[in-house]
Amino acid sequence: MTGLNDDMRELGRFAEPSLYILVALGEGPKHGYAIMTDVEDFTGQPLGPGTLYGALARLEKRGFIEALEPEERRRPYRLTALGATTLRVQLQGLAGFARLGLSRLGGAS
Repeated sequence: MTGLNDDMRELGRFAEPSLYILVALGEGPKHGYAIMTDVEDFTGQPLGPGTLYGALARLEKRGFIEALEPEERRRPYRLTALGATTLRVQLQGLAGFARLGLSRLGGAS
């Protein structure tokens, strides 16, 4: 499990919102409001605009996402190949962590 924290640092400060954004973009390009709505749908927690746009800037700077041409005043973003690979690695690490935690609880789900 040593690598999980190191891997999460790759997503930058506020790694959890960054991971949520990558998951939201996993099914295709979305603009900011669509990302916020999707994240709230699958987490049950709102993602504020400040958190969203700060994380988008960090993810774009690291090459995990890219901004597309604006569509009617909205700028969609999409995952890059590096972003998709990073997301896959993050989710696999989290799945391993979940399996470990469940096994320590005696297999409780």
